Amino acid sequence: MTDFRALHRPGDPLVLPNAWDYGSAAMLAASGFAAVGTTSLGLAAVYGKPDAAGATRDETLALARLLRNLPVPVTVDVEGGFSDDPDEVAGLVAELAGLGVAGVNIEDGRPDGSLRPLALQRAVVEAATGQGVFVNARTDTHWLSTGDTLERVTAYTEAGADGVFVPGLGDLAEIERIVRATPLPLNILYQGGGPTVGQLAEVGVARVSTGSLLYRASLRAAVATALAVTGRAGEEPPLPSYADVVALLP
Repeated sequence: MTDFRALHRPGDPLVLPNAWDYGSAAMLAASGFAAVGTTSLGLAAVYGKPDAAGATRDETLALARLLRNLPVPVTVDVEGGFSDDPDEVAGLVAELAGLGVAGVNIEDGRPDGSLRPLALQRAVVEAATGQGVFVNARTDTHWLSTGDTLERVTAYTEAGADGVFVPGLGDLAEIERIVRATPLPLNILYQGGGPTVGQLAEVGVARVSTGSLLYRASLRAAVATALAVTGRAGEEPPLPSYADVVALLP
């Protein structure tokens, strides 16, 4: 199997599509993508549970078991690690490593709009390392409009993360500043209307992921197809936002 770490090339980024079940992951792998990630929103929605609230630990492990035999590396979104206890997070990552998972994505944002305290998140990231998987440390400073991005990126770099992820960041000059501030590969979330993959490559980004975009696009396509069956083909629904999907969940 391809070395997942080697796919992170600054200036030639890995385009990582995010799946929500076995069928979507298998289809993406069959379509030639070098690796596949999971989306916590899509997974939560499949089970009718809230996203980013630590409610889908068992479902995340179950999906990892299903994806273990795909012919490409798989990286799993584990939200904040489903615990504030670094030892419990380490145990989860070790379990995923045992299933053959190539990487994990661990975030510092909390459901109440705050960030996990920096010292605690640094300990969580450090605990996740050393399990033989690629630890992508995500900071939600831009999404939540709080905290210092460079401070967080530096802390997670020092904690031993293998990569850093700053979703919501779309300004190319700011992205390049972060690329230069850390020796780790930088992951940026693709946002329609934002920088293209080519533009992100030019400033040194090493990974571009799709997050919940593909899942949300699938919802739109399903509704559009259902409407077309009834003869209402002209009623193309808009792409639901993250907030639109969250509003549907318990």
